[in-house]
Amino acid sequence: MKAASAEPKVIGSIHLVGIRESVSHARSEVRRWLGDDHSSVDDAVLAASEFVTNALRHSDARPYDFISLTVTATEEMVYVEVRDPGSAFSSPHIRQEPEAEDGRGLLIVREISQDWGIREHGRGLGRTVWCAIRAVPSSPDSSAPEPVSGTAGGRGPGGTRNQ
Repeated sequence: MKAASAEPKVIGSIHLVGIRESVSHARSEVRRWLGDDHSSVDDAVLAASEFVTNALRHSDARPYDFISLTVTATEEMVYVEVRDPGSAFSSPHIRQEPEAEDGRGLLIVREISQDWGIREHGRGLGRTVWCAIRAVPSSPDSSAPEPVSGTAGGRGPGGTRNQ
């Protein structure tokens, strides 16, 4: 049996411009990087779409600004990270109104991922929103998810948990 790699490997990274068409471009790139047969492709595409949409709507990104999308993976996990310019007035959070008609993207990401969080890079340096998605389906007889390997204290690649 082959030993699992605990160190995530970058499988794709791109800089997107701060326009709405970047959301569909992000989805296409993640699907291309992972491949249609990857067990977590749909969840990773959804997470990237939500993160890029939020970066465009809720950060200080302008059309000439770049939003970075990076997907890394181990045999067990896929990590989706989106870096944006940040905002002086808001930060990513899960809406507390379950009946709201919009604004539930991070709630969805929380449900499909093992973990998620935010890294603030300092005033004027932006932020990164990330999530960790299981890359292999759980066995039907396991009731609790296994801990994320290669991360300290259940945290993603260098991030803090946000809930």
